[in-house]
Amino acid sequence: MDKLLALSLSIGVLSGIATYLAIGPAAGVFFIWAATIAWAAFFLVGATKEAAIQTIVNGVFGVFMAWVTAVLILEIDPNASIGAELSTAITVAVAVVVLCLGSRLPAFAIIPVGVLGYSSTFAYLLQTPEKLTREVLLGADLSNPLLVISISFVLGSVFGYLSNELAGKLSVLKFKK
Repeated sequence: MDKLLALSLSIGVLSGIATYLAIGPAAGVFFIWAATIAWAAFFLVGATKEAAIQTIVNGVFGVFMAWVTAVLILEIDPNASIGAELSTAITVAVAVVVLCLGSRLPAFAIIPVGVLGYSSTFAYLLQTPEKLTREVLLGADLSNPLLVISISFVLGSVFGYLSNELAGKLSVLKFKK
């Protein structure tokens, strides 16, 4: 089978399974949008077992940095002398510098994947009502973005790996004409 057809079929079938999980039994814990971001990152990083590990580690590092940023933002006094907006901007700037400097450690060397994890976390926090609160951020349940976005990134990377493996198996199939 043609490699593109094999990859298209494997991604299509597995995206159907992932979607079922995201809107069915894993709804609220597994977000398809975050998973597909990690899934795409897996292919961009190299589509190997090592790429899956790198995508998970770097993506979760980005999620962690966003979580820390969100916790710090909630501590900003709305009446801060330089203003809450500027204080928030400075907090984000410093966190992103730390995220990027983390790339000095080989485990966190893929900055773009870290940024994808960071951005996914803030997408969840800013677009989902009542998630940017101390209770949610410091809670030990599955509404905490540190957990749910990390879970989605891990599963997205796994789906990426599985789709690539399945494509490899499908590509060796021969059909009689």
